Amino acid sequence: MLRYSIIDAPSILGLRPTGVEGLPEALKKAGLMDKLNAIYAGCVQPLFPYNPKRDPTTLIMNADAIKVYSIQLAEVVNTEIAKMSFPIILGGDCSIIIGALLGLRHNGRHGLFFIDGHSDFYQPQASITGEVADMELAVISGRGPEILTNIDGLKPLVRDEDIVVFGYRDAEQSSSYGSQDVKDTNMHVFDLLRVRELKIGRAASMAVTRLMKDELNGFWIHLDADVLDDSIMPAVDYRLDGGLCLSELSELLRIIISSNRALGMSITIFNPNLDLDGTIAKNFVSSIVVGLQGSKLV
Repeated sequence: MLRYSIIDAPSILGLRPTGVEGLPEALKKAGLMDKLNAIYAGCVQPLFPYNPKRDPTTLIMNADAIKVYSIQLAEVVNTEIAKMSFPIILGGDCSIIIGALLGLRHNGRHGLFFIDGHSDFYQPQASITGEVADMELAVISGRGPEILTNIDGLKPLVRDEDIVVFGYRDAEQSSSYGSQDVKDTNMHVFDLLRVRELKIGRAASMAVTRLMKDELNGFWIHLDADVLDDSIMPAVDYRLDGGLCLSELSELLRIIISSNRALGMSITIFNPNLDLDGTIAKNFVSSIVVGLQGSKLV
């Protein structure tokens, strides 16, 4: 039985203050911490305020602040893993993954199981916003401004061949903006169409196998709420048609956890301001708990 710890990371430095900063409290209120019998490892607050201006050199927002925040978060992640805990980081936006993987990178080579409705692989010049939350996969794989890709001289935080990209469905949209294509890399790509063709169980099993390598000291799970079907998870800021259903997310997480190689997890982008009665949060939490513990839907 995994010993879970909860780390609040309510950063909106990689997005904007739309409401995702309320994710930690919303998911805890919906029972995530209690149902996992998790301990509370504290809250990591950004040291610098949000700045909506794009830097003219890097073309991204809040790069310095995100670097500092990533270093803060990395320290907490490493502390929890050293305690033999399975840290679950509650964001916040997707840029928090940089801190999680920076922590792991200080202790060897690790993989990433990236579950997201978007590939988040933009380069700054293709991003219409400059938000790091639409380019974090590029950053952690060493693509983009050095201020974020090469923190502590550890570029890349994760190698392409050690990354699984699972469930994204924005290829046409990102291509229209001129984004680089995640399929043109050595990452293991399972877009939503491929997941549908294989079925969730087979796709998840195949994907996990890609990370079961002796060279890796384990892997991190990143879960963006918008991987779920828009009809189930409308409480996100960048909506797309389609996506996984709740039972598919549970099955995916169950298969990942059963590998016994996952070291921790980040959960991002759910916006409680768009969930007026808390029902979406409760369903999301139930799906996650079922996946992590193999329990019945609660």
